[in-house]
Amino acid sequence: MSKFVFTGDIRNNVCYGLMYGAAKMGMHFVALGPKDLHIDDEVLHYCQEQAKLSNGKIEVLDNIEEAVKDADVIYTDIWVSMGEDESLYKPRVEMLSPYKVTIDMMKKTGKSSTLFMHCLPSFHDFETEVASMKQKEGIDIREVEDEVFRSSQSVVFDEAENRMHTIKAVIVSTLVGHIDIIDI
Repeated sequence: MSKFVFTGDIRNNVCYGLMYGAAKMGMHFVALGPKDLHIDDEVLHYCQEQAKLSNGKIEVLDNIEEAVKDADVIYTDIWVSMGEDESLYKPRVEMLSPYKVTIDMMKKTGKSSTLFMHCLPSFHDFETEVASMKQKEGIDIREVEDEVFRSSQSVVFDEAENRMHTIKAVIVSTLVGHIDIIDI
């Protein structure tokens, strides 16, 4: 059974979407984040029930070593989304920094084949205006180290390319359906 670990803000839509998919596909999914963040009980219960049907497993953990051991994939997402209140940066960074994807975290999997994934955009260096500005304020908003993001274990750009082709297929499907409706 493939082990998929989502680390960071485990209450967000990306974590939930991946958890739903993993539950249906019979994967071992681990939501790794601070105890203060709680997955909605109804969502968690549904996913755990679906995982039982598919011979999968859904866990919520805050212990990094336990969560990432033997992981096939480590996935994360940004900690503060565009448009969210500026005052969220400092408390989110303080809460989520232990769950940043680092070279050390990748080594704790015990596997050199563990992949790193991210839905993008990502804060992995200080070259963006926002990351640079926050660094000057003493806040490191990077959810992943650049060394991991640019490593051979990272498949973030392959993931983005696959998403692009999926989106194009949905657009074509939508247009074809529309053309059939208007009867050209």
